Amino acid sequence: MSRDEQLKQRWEQLVTILSDRFADGDTLDLDAIIYLIGVQELGQFNRKFKKDEKVNLMHIAICRLLEPFGYYEFAFFDEDGWPHYTVKEELPSLKAGEQSILMKGAIVDYFLEKGLIA
Repeated sequence: MSRDEQLKQRWEQLVTILSDRFADGDTLDLDAIIYLIGVQELGQFNRKFKKDEKVNLMHIAICRLLEPFGYYEFAFFDEDGWPHYTVKEELPSLKAGEQSILMKGAIVDYFLEKGLIA
């Protein structure tokens, strides 16, 4: 199986699992999954987030997802428990489809590491 086929298969498996668990079977999109990862990384599950906090959660997730690729590095947790990252290397200019593939691959890697998918 090619890497692209394997990524597609794992992505579909992951979307199904997360959609069933968090969206009553409605299909979660890429942004929703990134948001869930942000909440997971923050670890504050039983609270409502304001709009600006939701944007920050997505930023946390993106930093965490791209950290293994060398783009970000964890720096510290602030007094409210929010993780902060520093930029190690600027992201290359990518077309929308390339960005989507990069993020889906990073998300699949994240959930492989967490043991949610195999």
